[in-house]
Amino acid sequence: MLRYWLCFASAVCLAGHCGANYCRDANLCCPGRDSSCVVQKAHQNAIIEDLTDKPCYCDHACLKLGDCCPDFKATCGVVDCVVSSWSEWSECDSDCGAGSMVRTRRVAQAAEHGGRRCPALLQRRACHDHRGCRERSDLPRREMAQILPGALSVSRHSNETVDIRKNLRLRNPDDPESNSHREYCIQFEVIKSSKACHLDSDYKALREGGKVSVLCETAALKRGLEWRCEGHGVAGHATRFSALVAPHCHGKWTRLQHVPRDGEPCRTPDFIFV
Repeated sequence: MLRYWLCFASAVCLAGHCGANYCRDANLCCPGRDSSCVVQKAHQNAIIEDLTDKPCYCDHACLKLGDCCPDFKATCGVVDCVVSSWSEWSECDSDCGAGSMVRTRRVAQAAEHGGRRCPALLQRRACHDHRGCRERSDLPRREMAQILPGALSVSRHSNETVDIRKNLRLRNPDDPESNSHREYCIQFEVIKSSKACHLDSDYKALREGGKVSVLCETAALKRGLEWRCEGHGVAGHATRFSALVAPHCHGKWTRLQHVPRDGEPCRTPDFIFV
């Protein structure tokens, strides 16, 4: 880009820069944007036939405008950032389900005097792994069961217009008829529950010492958990529960037994998994 070089041609030539080709020869190095900081390679009245005869600049604006003299960076101490090559991708940070993996690179030379800035030093991408799912037998112990009243097993609606579990079908797009055989029921003994559970008629069964049945329906089965419901507990260990539409209702329970879908407790379950 010619920055109105004809306007400065006379002044530059009088300064003795005509015929020079480099910032070093013209003894020029200017901060910021300075259109007079120019090397005029040809006389002001000369007809430029060769593109190499066009003026070049020795101000720092030339880095953005792309019209620097060939030796501008070396003469003015401009240093671009230099980075190393990317490292190998790390292992997935989850060995059971969705996670992420990263790779990095380091700054080998920092930018100086207006040089090109450093690019990103870290990249991240998604990953999904199931290798550790079978090995992590303690996973269910750390899960919190999200539950809804068992009455919603039939209606699935909180009112006439809202399907409170419509998002569950998206999580498991399989045909419900094809995996309904995976449904099951869990019986729990409640060992602790918050006051909010006692005050809500839908969750009053969640009292210390009480036994409740929770149905795992097709809509709540999760492929990433090997077709089970999240939070279905571990026999002999206390795990946590939380009421989906009554967030202040929560507590702990102990899994008593796993019951087939056609078992007695599953016919009229107290709650359903979400």
